[in-house]
Amino acid sequence: MEDIAKAVHQFILAEFLPGEDPSELTERTPLITGGILDSISTLKLVVFLEDRFHITVEAHEAGVEHLDSIRDISAFVAGKRKAA
Repeated sequence: MEDIAKAVHQFILAEFLPGEDPSELTERTPLITGGILDSISTLKLVVFLEDRFHITVEAHEAGVEHLDSIRDISAFVAGKRKAA
């Protein structure tokens, strides 16, 4: 799961927080509820997750419950990969 977290961390920094201190983005930083991700950036994140980890994210899964932190995303992706 650490490889998932690292890849997601790097993607979020590069795409949505360029120039920010990487240490400020922790595995528990709220992404959607904290205003880092809006609907368009959440869609970009979903496309990244699908392409990078070869999973399918259903529309009902692309919300706060699965994508609000790097920790949530890592657990979600790991679960999807295990189920496949």
